[in-house]
Amino acid sequence: MTATRGDNLIAEPVARLIEAFSKLPGIGPKTASRLTFYLLRAEAEQARSLAQAINDLRDQVRFCTRCFNITVGELCPICASPSRDQSTICVVEEPLDVLAIERTGAYRGLYHVLHGHVAPLEGIYREDLKIDELLARVRSEPIDEVILATNPNTEGEATAFLLLKDLAPLGVRVTRLSRGLPTGGDLEWADPDTLGAALEGRRAL
Repeated sequence: MTATRGDNLIAEPVARLIEAFSKLPGIGPKTASRLTFYLLRAEAEQARSLAQAINDLRDQVRFCTRCFNITVGELCPICASPSRDQSTICVVEEPLDVLAIERTGAYRGLYHVLHGHVAPLEGIYREDLKIDELLARVRSEPIDEVILATNPNTEGEATAFLLLKDLAPLGVRVTRLSRGLPTGGDLEWADPDTLGAALEGRRAL
């Protein structure tokens, strides 16, 4: 069975995979087509391995019950490590930001992943983020400092301001990454040296 895409007739399974790849962030129709036809030419085992990896991702990966980073167990490796500084929490927007900060080697504390930022125009509000869970941790754990490492853009700054207001009554020290990071950027794209300097030069709020 075939389906028409533009002027070409493409087998339906091929068209479906192109469409599925096209829905991924950063992948347009041309890249989706190249990926699909690469898999057609590849060894069958490579395609099966990719399919199995996607299934395992959905079936096995979950969120850490403490910090909401991705993990395969109840706690992520960072939360489970006795060598981490238990008195400091670095608040980030996404799990990718944890990886970016860990690559710097400049931070040995814990994390808290919000899973987004406040953006009313996008329909994302305070209750959609893991903010109440963060406040519960600060109240129940021996936390001395909370580092607000949301992205240095409009949404990230708004989220940091909201967090500051929520954290202020709890008597914990609240700091923000220094301005070594480019305004409007994302942490995951910052080089390790710049991000490490931002951590070292964080400022009190």
